Amino acid sequence: MNQAEKEAYLRDYSVLKNEGEPFFPYSVTHDGVMACIVMAVIIFFALMFGAELGPKADPTTTTYVPRPDWYFFFLFEVLRVMRNVPKFTPMATIGVPTICMILLFLLPFYDRSPERRIERRPIALAAGIATIAAMAYLTYSGANTGSPNTVDLKALNIPAGVDMARFQAGADVVGESGCLACHVLGNNGPGPPLTHIGSKLRPQAIASTLRNPTAPMPSFKNLPPEKFTAIVNFLSQSK
Repeated sequence: MNQAEKEAYLRDYSVLKNEGEPFFPYSVTHDGVMACIVMAVIIFFALMFGAELGPKADPTTTTYVPRPDWYFFFLFEVLRVMRNVPKFTPMATIGVPTICMILLFLLPFYDRSPERRIERRPIALAAGIATIAAMAYLTYSGANTGSPNTVDLKALNIPAGVDMARFQAGADVVGESGCLACHVLGNNGPGPPLTHIGSKLRPQAIASTLRNPTAPMPSFKNLPPEKFTAIVNFLSQSK
């Protein structure tokens, strides 16, 4: 901004300030009325449709599907994408939100343009659209992420000739037994990976590990025989 533009801006600002209305009570009244309308709408919807509280918490369940509120789905998806690279996990959980908040707080200091019309600010417009598009895409992806209690068979390299009925039965038992709370299978789970465990261990070794695992992994020796066999069959064919 050169001197002539600065003088013109101060002149226009002085005129508008003299013609304007004081903040109190005019703007305060407008904001107060709008706040009351918003509260009335929220109370109306709460009375008409109720609040979704969900079932009571059960600390013994292995089938609970943790999910954040919808406005945190984009961060949830960032963490899910980075989960297979443990050294990036702090960046997803702490680094990304912190950097974004710092950039937002410092906005008045590094954005010194006097221009108000967004179409005349291509960099700010492009950055805003890119941010909104990225958050929208990550929110959609996070909202449509498969359940951590379900094995994503599409992400597995299933050998040819596998009995899909038995393979699916084993996948169901793995999902309902809480294995994906600790292990990676396909695209679900935090780790360590079990996606190709069948190419590393024989069925007998897998069965032995399931019966006498290393802590903190629980033992599966008390599973019904058909379910135990289903898990062993599934893992031994995950190659």
